[in-house]
Amino acid sequence: MTGRITLVGPAHPYKGGGARHTTELAHRLSALGHETGIESWRAQYPAALYPGTQTITNPEGEPSPDTRHELAWYRPDGWWRAGRRLADENDLVVLTLFSPVQVPAYLGVLAGIRSRRGSGTRVVALCHNVLPHERRAVDVSLVRALLRRVDGVLTHSAEQAHLAEGLLGPDRPRPVVAEMPPHLPETGAAPASDAPEEKRNLLFFGIVRPYKGVDVLLRALAEGAPDDVTLTVAGEFWGGSTELADLTKELGLTGRVRFREGYVPADELPGLLAEADALVLPYRSATATQNVWLAHEHGLPVIATRAGTLADHVREGVDGLLCEPGDTGDLARALAAFYEPGVPARLRDGVRPVEAEPYWRAYTDRLLSA
Repeated sequence: MTGRITLVGPAHPYKGGGARHTTELAHRLSALGHETGIESWRAQYPAALYPGTQTITNPEGEPSPDTRHELAWYRPDGWWRAGRRLADENDLVVLTLFSPVQVPAYLGVLAGIRSRRGSGTRVVALCHNVLPHERRAVDVSLVRALLRRVDGVLTHSAEQAHLAEGLLGPDRPRPVVAEMPPHLPETGAAPASDAPEEKRNLLFFGIVRPYKGVDVLLRALAEGAPDDVTLTVAGEFWGGSTELADLTKELGLTGRVRFREGYVPADELPGLLAEADALVLPYRSATATQNVWLAHEHGLPVIATRAGTLADHVREGVDGLLCEPGDTGDLARALAAFYEPGVPARLRDGVRPVEAEPYWRAYTDRLLSA
Protein backbone atom coordinates (compact mmCIF):
# COMPACT_ATOMS: atom_id res chain seq x y z
CA MET A 1 0.00 0.00 0.00
CA THR A 2 1.42 3.37 -0.99
CA GLY A 3 0.69 6.88 0.25
CA ARG A 4 2.00 10.41 0.64
CA ILE A 5 5.07 10.80 2.88
CA THR A 6 7.01 13.91 3.87
CA LEU A 7 10.44 13.82 5.50
CA VAL A 8 11.13 16.86 7.69
CA GLY A 9 14.87 17.42 7.77
CA PRO A 10 17.93 18.85 6.05
CA ALA A 11 18.41 18.70 2.28
CA HIS A 12 20.67 20.51 -0.15
CA PRO A 13 22.05 23.19 0.18
CA TYR A 14 22.67 21.84 3.71
CA LYS A 15 25.76 19.65 3.75
CA GLY A 16 26.94 16.39 5.18
CA GLY A 17 25.54 12.97 5.93
CA GLY A 18 22.25 14.21 7.37
CA ALA A 19 21.21 15.93 4.17
CA ARG A 20 22.43 13.00 2.06
CA HIS A 21 20.48 10.50 4.16
CA THR A 22 17.23 12.50 4.05
CA THR A 23 17.51 12.94 0.29
CA GLU A 24 18.43 9.33 -0.45
CA LEU A 25 15.57 8.13 1.76
CA ALA A 26 13.16 10.30 -0.24
CA HIS A 27 14.43 8.75 -3.48
CA ARG A 28 14.13 5.22 -2.09
CA LEU A 29 10.56 5.76 -0.84
CA SER A 30 9.60 7.29 -4.19
CA ALA A 31 11.00 4.22 -5.97
CA LEU A 32 8.68 2.07 -3.84
CA GLY A 33 5.71 4.01 -5.20
CA HIS A 34 5.17 6.46 -2.37
CA GLU A 35 4.58 10.10 -3.24
CA THR A 36 7.48 11.51 -1.20
CA GLY A 37 8.62 15.05 -0.44
CA ILE A 38 11.05 16.83 1.88
CA GLU A 39 10.17 19.73 4.17
CA SER A 40 13.59 21.30 4.66
CA TRP A 41 14.98 24.45 6.23
CA ARG A 42 15.52 28.00 5.17
CA ALA A 43 17.47 28.47 8.44
CA GLN A 44 18.14 25.31 10.46
CA TYR A 45 20.34 26.39 13.40
CA PRO A 46 21.45 29.68 14.95
CA ALA A 47 25.05 30.36 13.93
CA ALA A 48 26.07 30.45 17.61
CA LEU A 49 25.03 26.79 18.00
CA TYR A 50 26.70 25.56 14.82
CA PRO A 51 30.04 27.30 14.36
CA GLY A 52 30.84 25.72 11.00
CA THR A 53 29.57 26.45 7.52
CA GLN A 54 26.03 25.05 7.23
CA THR A 55 25.51 25.04 3.47
CA ILE A 56 27.36 24.21 0.27
CA THR A 57 27.00 25.29 -3.36
CA ASN A 58 27.19 21.98 -5.22
CA PRO A 59 24.88 19.11 -4.20
CA GLU A 60 26.57 15.86 -3.11
CA GLY A 61 23.93 13.73 -4.81
CA GLU A 62 20.76 14.13 -6.87
CA PRO A 63 18.39 16.50 -4.99
CA SER A 64 14.81 15.39 -4.41
CA PRO A 65 12.55 17.30 -6.84
CA ASP A 66 9.76 17.76 -4.27
CA THR A 67 11.65 19.78 -1.64
CA ARG A 68 10.43 22.88 0.18
CA HIS A 69 12.66 25.25 2.17
CA GLU A 70 10.30 27.16 4.44
CA LEU A 71 11.14 26.18 8.03
CA ALA A 72 13.25 28.63 10.03
CA TRP A 73 14.43 28.29 13.61
CA TYR A 74 13.40 31.90 14.32
CA ARG A 75 9.81 31.62 12.97
CA PRO A 76 7.65 29.55 15.40
CA ASP A 77 4.50 30.62 13.58
CA GLY A 78 5.85 28.92 10.49
CA TRP A 79 6.31 25.65 12.37
CA TRP A 80 2.62 25.42 13.24
CA ARG A 81 1.47 26.44 9.75
CA ALA A 82 3.75 23.80 8.21
CA GLY A 83 2.27 21.17 10.51
CA ARG A 84 -1.29 21.99 9.47
CA ARG A 85 -0.34 21.81 5.80
CA LEU A 86 1.51 18.51 6.30
CA ALA A 87 -1.55 17.03 8.04
CA ASP A 88 -3.72 17.99 5.08
CA GLU A 89 -1.34 16.47 2.51
CA ASN A 90 0.26 13.38 4.10
CA ASP A 91 -0.39 9.91 5.44
CA LEU A 92 3.01 9.83 7.18
CA VAL A 93 5.35 12.57 8.40
CA VAL A 94 8.90 11.62 9.42
CA LEU A 95 10.78 14.00 11.73
CA THR A 96 14.52 13.41 11.30
CA LEU A 97 16.19 14.13 14.65
CA PHE A 98 19.88 15.00 14.71
CA SER A 99 20.01 17.42 17.65
CA PRO A 100 17.72 18.61 20.47
CA VAL A 101 18.07 22.08 18.92
CA GLN A 102 15.50 20.88 16.37
CA VAL A 103 12.95 19.80 18.98
CA PRO A 104 11.15 23.13 19.58
CA ALA A 105 10.48 23.40 15.84
CA TYR A 106 9.34 19.79 15.69
CA LEU A 107 6.99 20.30 18.62
CA GLY A 108 5.52 23.25 16.74
CA VAL A 109 5.08 21.13 13.61
CA LEU A 110 3.44 18.39 15.71
CA ALA A 111 1.06 20.91 17.27
CA GLY A 112 0.00 21.99 13.80
CA ILE A 113 -0.54 18.38 12.69
CA ARG A 114 -2.58 17.49 15.77
CA SER A 115 -4.72 20.60 15.35
CA ARG A 116 -6.17 19.00 12.20
CA ARG A 117 -8.45 16.63 14.07
CA GLY A 118 -9.34 13.52 12.17
CA SER A 119 -6.56 13.90 9.62
CA GLY A 120 -5.14 10.44 10.39
CA THR A 121 -1.57 11.58 9.66
CA ARG A 122 0.94 9.46 11.54
CA VAL A 123 4.21 10.93 12.77
CA VAL A 124 7.45 9.00 13.26
CA ALA A 125 10.64 10.35 14.86
CA LEU A 126 13.68 9.04 12.96
CA CYS A 127 16.49 9.42 15.50
CA HIS A 128 20.00 9.69 14.09
CA ASN A 129 20.99 10.55 17.67
CA VAL A 130 18.48 10.07 20.47
CA LEU A 131 20.64 12.30 22.66
CA PRO A 132 23.84 14.17 21.78
CA HIS A 133 27.24 12.68 22.52
CA GLU A 134 27.99 15.86 24.49
CA ARG A 135 24.69 16.66 26.15
CA ARG A 136 23.21 19.47 28.23
CA ALA A 137 20.68 19.11 31.05
CA VAL A 138 17.83 20.43 28.88
CA ASP A 139 18.45 17.90 26.10
CA VAL A 140 16.78 15.00 27.94
CA SER A 141 13.63 17.03 28.64
CA LEU A 142 13.38 18.22 25.04
CA VAL A 143 13.80 14.80 23.45
CA ARG A 144 11.46 13.15 25.96
CA ALA A 145 8.77 15.71 25.09
CA LEU A 146 9.13 14.90 21.40
CA LEU A 147 9.25 11.11 21.63
CA ARG A 148 6.18 10.94 23.87
CA ARG A 149 4.11 12.89 21.32
CA VAL A 150 4.88 10.92 18.13
CA ASP A 151 3.27 7.69 16.94
CA GLY A 152 6.50 5.79 16.41
CA VAL A 153 10.26 5.99 16.93
CA LEU A 154 13.04 4.57 14.75
CA THR A 155 16.67 4.33 15.86
CA HIS A 156 19.82 3.03 14.19
CA SER A 157 21.02 0.62 16.88
CA ALA A 158 19.74 -1.45 19.78
CA GLU A 159 21.75 0.76 22.15
CA GLN A 160 19.97 3.87 20.85
CA ALA A 161 16.61 2.09 21.04
CA HIS A 162 17.24 1.32 24.70
CA LEU A 163 18.02 4.99 25.31
CA ALA A 164 14.81 6.04 23.55
CA GLU A 165 12.78 3.48 25.46
CA GLY A 166 13.89 5.04 28.73
CA LEU A 167 12.54 8.39 27.56
CA LEU A 168 9.24 7.04 26.24
CA GLY A 169 7.96 5.70 29.54
CA PRO A 170 5.53 2.80 30.09
CA ASP A 171 2.65 1.85 27.81
CA ARG A 172 4.29 3.29 24.71
CA PRO A 173 5.22 1.34 21.54
CA ARG A 174 8.83 0.17 21.61
CA PRO A 175 11.24 1.87 19.22
CA VAL A 176 11.94 0.15 15.92
CA VAL A 177 15.62 -0.56 15.13
CA ALA A 178 16.89 -0.26 11.56
CA GLU A 179 20.57 -0.27 10.67
CA MET A 180 21.71 2.94 8.99
CA PRO A 181 22.00 2.24 5.24
CA PRO A 182 24.74 3.59 2.95
CA HIS A 183 24.26 7.14 1.67
CA LEU A 184 27.73 7.93 0.37
CA PRO A 185 28.62 11.20 -1.36
CA GLU A 186 29.06 11.08 -5.12
CA THR A 187 32.81 11.71 -5.30
CA GLY A 188 33.10 11.31 -9.05
CA ALA A 189 36.22 9.14 -8.77
CA ALA A 190 37.01 5.46 -9.16
CA PRO A 191 38.30 3.48 -6.16
CA ALA A 192 42.02 3.60 -5.52
CA SER A 193 44.39 1.12 -7.19
CA ASP A 194 44.33 -2.42 -5.83
CA ALA A 195 48.04 -2.47 -5.05
CA PRO A 196 49.49 1.02 -4.51
CA GLU A 197 52.70 1.65 -2.63
CA GLU A 198 52.48 2.49 1.06
CA LYS A 199 51.97 6.20 1.68
CA ARG A 200 53.05 6.00 5.34
CA ASN A 201 50.16 8.33 6.09
CA LEU A 202 46.95 7.85 8.07
CA LEU A 203 43.74 9.85 7.71
CA PHE A 204 41.09 11.05 10.11
CA PHE A 205 38.11 12.57 8.32
CA GLY A 206 34.97 14.29 9.66
CA ILE A 207 33.83 16.95 12.10
CA VAL A 208 36.42 17.13 14.89
CA ARG A 209 34.62 17.01 18.24
CA PRO A 210 35.78 15.63 21.61
CA TYR A 211 33.79 12.38 21.30
CA LYS A 212 35.59 11.58 18.03
CA GLY A 213 38.81 10.93 20.00
CA VAL A 214 41.35 12.76 17.83
CA ASP A 215 43.35 13.53 20.98
CA VAL A 216 43.52 9.77 21.66
CA LEU A 217 44.73 9.24 18.10
CA LEU A 218 47.50 11.82 18.50
CA ARG A 219 48.76 10.15 21.67
CA ALA A 220 48.56 6.72 20.04
CA LEU A 221 50.46 7.97 16.99
CA ALA A 222 53.28 9.17 19.25
CA GLU A 223 53.26 5.93 21.22
CA GLY A 224 52.69 3.16 18.67
CA ALA A 225 53.17 4.18 15.05
CA PRO A 226 56.57 4.03 13.31
CA ASP A 227 58.41 7.35 13.36
CA ASP A 228 58.01 7.90 9.61
CA VAL A 229 54.20 7.57 9.67
CA THR A 230 52.26 10.83 9.38
CA LEU A 231 48.64 11.77 10.06
CA THR A 232 46.20 14.04 8.23
CA VAL A 233 43.23 15.37 10.22
CA ALA A 234 40.66 16.73 7.76
CA GLY A 235 37.36 18.41 8.63
CA GLU A 236 35.69 21.18 10.55
CA PHE A 237 37.11 21.70 14.03
CA TRP A 238 34.31 22.21 16.53
CA GLY A 239 35.54 25.11 18.65
CA GLY A 240 38.82 25.48 16.77
CA SER A 241 42.04 23.51 16.50
CA THR A 242 44.13 25.29 19.15
CA GLU A 243 43.97 22.56 21.80
CA LEU A 244 44.83 19.77 19.37
CA ALA A 245 47.63 21.85 17.84
CA ASP A 246 49.06 22.41 21.32
CA LEU A 247 48.83 18.67 22.07
CA THR A 248 50.56 17.90 18.78
CA LYS A 249 53.44 20.17 19.75
CA GLU A 250 53.57 18.74 23.28
CA LEU A 251 53.85 15.20 21.89
CA GLY A 252 56.64 16.16 19.49
CA LEU A 253 54.46 15.46 16.45
CA THR A 254 54.57 18.87 14.78
CA GLY A 255 56.26 17.56 11.65
CA ARG A 256 54.09 14.46 11.44
CA VAL A 257 50.55 15.88 11.71
CA ARG A 258 48.74 18.03 9.16
CA PHE A 259 45.47 19.78 10.01
CA ARG A 260 43.32 20.33 6.94
CA GLU A 261 40.67 22.58 8.51
CA GLY A 262 37.23 23.17 7.00
CA TYR A 263 34.48 21.12 5.41
CA VAL A 264 35.78 18.67 2.81
CA PRO A 265 33.57 18.72 -0.31
CA ALA A 266 32.87 15.45 -2.08
CA ASP A 267 35.17 16.15 -5.01
CA GLU A 268 38.17 16.50 -2.67
CA LEU A 269 37.61 13.20 -0.88
CA PRO A 270 39.24 10.92 -3.47
CA GLY A 271 42.51 12.85 -3.22
CA LEU A 272 42.56 12.69 0.58
CA LEU A 273 41.80 8.98 0.61
CA ALA A 274 44.36 8.24 -2.10
CA GLU A 275 47.09 9.81 0.07
CA ALA A 276 46.42 7.45 3.01
CA ASP A 277 47.10 3.84 3.91
CA ALA A 278 44.08 3.65 6.22
CA LEU A 279 41.23 5.71 7.62
CA VAL A 280 41.35 5.89 11.42
CA LEU A 281 38.14 6.32 13.45
CA PRO A 282 39.24 6.69 17.10
CA TYR A 283 35.73 7.48 18.45
CA ARG A 284 35.07 7.42 22.18
CA SER A 285 31.36 6.95 21.43
CA ALA A 286 29.31 6.58 18.25
CA THR A 287 25.85 5.89 16.92
CA ALA A 288 26.37 5.27 13.20
CA THR A 289 28.77 6.61 10.59
CA GLN A 290 29.23 6.27 6.85
CA ASN A 291 32.99 6.63 7.02
CA VAL A 292 33.86 2.92 7.12
CA TRP A 293 31.85 2.36 3.96
CA LEU A 294 33.30 5.52 2.40
CA ALA A 295 36.84 4.27 2.96
CA HIS A 296 35.98 0.82 1.62
CA GLU A 297 34.36 2.39 -1.46
CA HIS A 298 37.81 3.81 -2.25
CA GLY A 299 39.69 0.62 -1.47
CA LEU A 300 41.00 1.77 1.91
CA PRO A 301 41.16 -0.35 5.10
CA VAL A 302 39.91 1.09 8.40
CA ILE A 303 41.33 1.19 11.93
CA ALA A 304 38.41 1.84 14.29
CA THR A 305 37.25 1.51 17.86
CA ARG A 306 34.39 -0.75 18.87
CA ALA A 307 32.18 2.25 19.69
CA GLY A 308 28.59 2.15 18.48
CA THR A 309 28.15 0.27 15.21
CA LEU A 310 31.69 0.83 13.90
CA ALA A 311 32.77 -2.73 14.59
CA ASP A 312 29.80 -4.09 12.63
CA HIS A 313 31.34 -2.82 9.39
CA VAL A 314 35.01 -3.73 9.95
CA ARG A 315 36.12 -7.34 9.53
CA GLU A 316 38.95 -7.66 12.02
CA GLY A 317 42.15 -8.70 10.28
CA VAL A 318 40.43 -8.82 6.86
CA ASP A 319 39.70 -5.22 5.87
CA GLY A 320 40.72 -3.38 9.04
CA LEU A 321 41.68 -3.52 12.69
CA LEU A 322 39.68 -2.81 15.85
CA CYS A 323 40.54 -1.48 19.31
CA GLU A 324 38.80 -0.34 22.45
CA PRO A 325 37.26 3.17 22.64
CA GLY A 326 39.18 5.79 24.60
CA ASP A 327 42.15 3.46 25.10
CA THR A 328 45.36 5.10 23.89
CA GLY A 329 47.43 1.97 24.48
CA ASP A 330 45.10 -0.28 22.51
CA LEU A 331 44.94 2.15 19.59
CA ALA A 332 48.74 2.43 19.66
CA ARG A 333 48.87 -1.38 19.49
CA ALA A 334 46.56 -1.36 16.46
CA LEU A 335 48.64 1.30 14.67
CA ALA A 336 51.83 -0.68 15.29
CA ALA A 337 50.15 -3.90 14.09
CA PHE A 338 48.87 -2.19 10.96
CA TYR A 339 52.40 -1.22 9.91
CA GLU A 340 53.87 -4.67 10.36
CA PRO A 341 55.43 -5.75 7.02
CA GLY A 342 52.81 -6.73 4.45
CA VAL A 343 49.79 -5.89 6.61
CA PRO A 344 48.64 -2.70 4.79
CA ALA A 345 48.61 -4.53 1.44
CA ARG A 346 46.87 -7.60 2.89
CA LEU A 347 44.12 -5.52 4.52
CA ARG A 348 43.67 -3.46 1.37
CA ASP A 349 43.24 -6.69 -0.60
CA GLY A 350 40.40 -7.64 1.76
CA VAL A 351 38.39 -4.44 1.21
CA ARG A 352 35.08 -4.75 -0.66
CA PRO A 353 32.62 -1.94 -1.45
CA VAL A 354 29.31 -2.15 0.41
CA GLU A 355 26.23 -3.41 -1.43
CA ALA A 356 23.65 -0.76 -0.60
CA GLU A 357 20.39 -2.30 -1.85
CA PRO A 358 19.79 -4.90 0.93
CA TYR A 359 20.40 -2.27 3.62
CA TRP A 360 17.90 0.14 2.05
CA ARG A 361 15.28 -2.55 1.50
CA ALA A 362 15.38 -3.50 5.18
CA TYR A 363 15.52 0.14 6.27
CA THR A 364 12.45 1.32 4.38
CA ASP A 365 10.50 -1.74 5.54
CA ARG A 366 11.32 -0.97 9.16
CA LEU A 367 10.55 2.73 8.82
CA LEU A 368 7.13 2.09 7.30
CA SER A 369 6.37 -0.40 10.10
CA ALA A 370 7.25 2.07 12.89
